Parts: sequence; structure tokens; C-alpha cells
Amino acid sequence: MPRIMIVDDAAFMRMMIKENLKKEGFSDFVEAGNGEEAVTLFAETSPDLTLLDITMPIKDGLQALQEIRTQDPSAKVVMCSAMGQENMVIEAVKLGALDFIVKPFKPERLLQTVKNIID
Repeated sequence: MPRIMIVDDAAFMRMMIKENLKKEGFSDFVEAGNGEEAVTLFAETSPDLTLLDITMPIKDGLQALQEIRTQDPSAKVVMCSAMGQENMVIEAVKLGALDFIVKPFKPERLLQTVKNIID
């Protein structure tokens, strides 16, 4: 079973993502509330996929993405962003993000993206 790390400063958003993925049979999750936690947890848990929010305190998603990709250049990372963050999404893709999901996301889009990357 693939391990998925969910990184978002909003606990509610992490729960929503986790609940949607559980319905599809995913069960191995790691959660972080900011980019700094994400970088540390990535090193400790080696997730198969990281869902990474862009706007967070302490360390934002772009900084975390750079550090995660430095640790593991083959890391699979999908950015989650609110509407209106197109410039950051473009930057994230340049830094190695494989895809992005716009919040509020549709469950089908989330599942399709996760399955495309993990399969």
C-alpha cells in the first residue's frame, strides 16, 4: 500500500483529503501542518507521494518542495493551491512538482491525480 504524506496547515483540509483517499482504499498516511514538518517527515517516512499545500506558515510549499527534491530528486510531489496562485503553481512545476490540484478540489480530480502518479 503506498504511503501518502498530506501537508496542509489546515487540519480540516488534511482530514478531507484523507477521507476521500480512504474511500478508494488508501490507508497509509503521514500528516504535516507546515513545510518544515513536511521536510523532516519526508526524510523519516519516505512517502510514495506527497500532497503539498503552497501557502503555509514557517516554511511554504515551494521551499519545502525544493528541500524534499534535494533529499530525493525522484520524490513524487503534487501541489495543492487556492485559486489565483497560478504563478506559484508554475514555479512549483519548474521545481519538480508533477501536478497540482486547485482548492477547493473535486474528490474525483484528487483521486485521479493520485492514481495517475502512484500507478
